[in-house]
Amino acid sequence: MCGRYTIMVSMEELMLHYFIEETTIVYYAPKYNAAPMQNLPAVIHDGKQNRLGELRWGLVPSWSKDDKQGSKMINARQESLQDKPSFRNLISSRRCIIPADGFYEWKRQAGNKQPMRIVMKSGELFSMAGLYDIWMDTSGNRLGTCTIITTGPNRLMADIHDRMPVILSREAESEWLDRNNHEVPNLMKLLRPYAAEEMRAYPVSAAVGNVRNDYKALVDEVNETAG
Repeated sequence: MCGRYTIMVSMEELMLHYFIEETTIVYYAPKYNAAPMQNLPAVIHDGKQNRLGELRWGLVPSWSKDDKQGSKMINARQESLQDKPSFRNLISSRRCIIPADGFYEWKRQAGNKQPMRIVMKSGELFSMAGLYDIWMDTSGNRLGTCTIITTGPNRLMADIHDRMPVILSREAESEWLDRNNHEVPNLMKLLRPYAAEEMRAYPVSAAVGNVRNDYKALVDEVNETAG
């Protein structure tokens, strides 16, 4: 699964990477421990261009009676996307990207769980594939939410966890975002494990387990026994 991640790049870097001219995000700050149910940067395509705004992490389908189930739908398994009512109708038209520069996963070892941060060896920003939906309450207030798609592990992740977020290649980003692209079979082919040789993982402090912690030292490497 994917339950925590980091996004520390500047707003300028985000906008440059995704060819964004303007954003609806009023206040932006680095997130060292992005967590479910938080409003986080996301990229969608409006049919003409990419747009950068915020979506709450934890999908609430548009047909839901309330928004309480969002915390249970932070991830969507690639293998069952087309079978789940909450996801299958979103694949053709409500795809998004959740930008990140690292994600956390907990590795079981010696009876404990060691938090690991997984990043690109280059240190670059990357794109996690997601789906989004718009839910409206009885007063007409709109809530935009998203889920991160997960897939099986690559060689690096197999030693840490049996799932990982789908990370899109640079070439696949525009194809995934394109609102005019309704070729579901081709889109599904983009949802595969990212190349392990381009990634690395390292241990970080156990403090990342607390969602209230959100500071730069969380991404520092530690000795595994001190995690």
